[in-house]
Amino acid sequence: DWFMDLLYIHSCHKTQESLLTSTSGFNNYRGVLNWCVVMLVLSNARLFLENLLRYGVLVDPVQVISLFLNDPYSWPAACLINNFVFLNIHFENHFRMSSGKQKGSFSELVGFLVHCINFALMLTFPAAVVLLVPSVTPVGGAFVLGSYTILFLKLYSYKDVNLWCRELSTVKAKKLSRSLSCPSAQTLNGGDRKVCYPGNLTIRDMYYFVFAPTLCYELNFPRSSTIRMSFLLRRLFEMLFFIQLLVGLTQQWMIPVIQSSMKPLEDMDLSRMTERLLRLAVPNHLLWLIFFYWFFHSSMNFTAELLRFGDRQFYKDWWNSETVTYFWQNWNIPVHKWCLRHFYKPLLRRGFSKIISQSAVFFLSAFFHEYLVSVPLRMFRLWAFTGMMAQLPLAWFVGNFLRGNYGNAAVWMSLIIGQPFAVLMYVHDYYVLHYREEAQ
Repeated sequence: DWFMDLLYIHSCHKTQESLLTSTSGFNNYRGVLNWCVVMLVLSNARLFLENLLRYGVLVDPVQVISLFLNDPYSWPAACLINNFVFLNIHFENHFRMSSGKQKGSFSELVGFLVHCINFALMLTFPAAVVLLVPSVTPVGGAFVLGSYTILFLKLYSYKDVNLWCRELSTVKAKKLSRSLSCPSAQTLNGGDRKVCYPGNLTIRDMYYFVFAPTLCYELNFPRSSTIRMSFLLRRLFEMLFFIQLLVGLTQQWMIPVIQSSMKPLEDMDLSRMTERLLRLAVPNHLLWLIFFYWFFHSSMNFTAELLRFGDRQFYKDWWNSETVTYFWQNWNIPVHKWCLRHFYKPLLRRGFSKIISQSAVFFLSAFFHEYLVSVPLRMFRLWAFTGMMAQLPLAWFVGNFLRGNYGNAAVWMSLIIGQPFAVLMYVHDYYVLHYREEAQ
């Protein structure tokens, strides 16, 4: 008995599963993640060293200026003059429209027609300038069209919210307008007094919304109590650092790969085209991730802190997306909120089905993607439009046939491979249209 007890005490085995078995319950793979990061850094360091040895240093800050100006001595360029002057004209027009409706100066029908004309001009006028003025470069044109697109979405939201306020105040003048505009409390968290309609119709309120990091208008935005200088300076440093990193990596890494891809594309060499696509996938995806952090975290948090804008949820955990739909709902929260509030739900209220409404949202997004790419390049190939509309069948396939990690891997694959494919198509078509005949 003493011997058996001794053997039992010193027993070193028990019933248990291996850690890599799915039923083991083990989920701490932090070391594997660190290993992946180390391997990624080492592999990209090798690629970067190979790039330096083959091409030398290609980073040229002066060349960046030429992306906005054909002639650096003709400052300011026509596109930037149009941008700043006509943006202010649209601000003033929209403010006068909203104020005039509230005062009863003209009917809702007249206001609706004038709004339609104003919105149409906001999209067609800058596009016409970009297409007709030779001095506007593709990058400068994209910057201008992006500014007008953001303004278009903001002012559409501004128009909708004030329309809702007028409708509610007409039905139940005090009760409903107060519930929409401001609750019983009279101050916000930051000490600012709450505003009720039509007290929001001021130039100051409108310009605050135009510069605020959101596309959805409210009469009373959540406000932070103070400006944290340390937080503000960190975001400013990140903005300056990452924009330089983006420019440097584009010049040093992306452009040589794209240039080396022109010959296989012209010869329709499928094997070489696939190899170039995979070579472009890594730098393109890295630049996209850096741009995401620079814009959605650093820049928007900097603007929000400067304006004491309280809602800082500019993105959610899109990297954990197990469906394509979840990705599009969470990687760009300002656009998602605008689409949900001003496009998707209004379509549902008008009797359209969810499938048709979702398809319409993707169609609208596809239109703006193509608008922001094809017009600055002065060519219409519909690659961006097709890529966005292809998200519908991809979302259906991933949502119905892939789950968990497989769905997440499919989302990552669509991001890593889909974007460089569209980049190659546009660059190839742009090269054929503008440079091949000159080279011959």
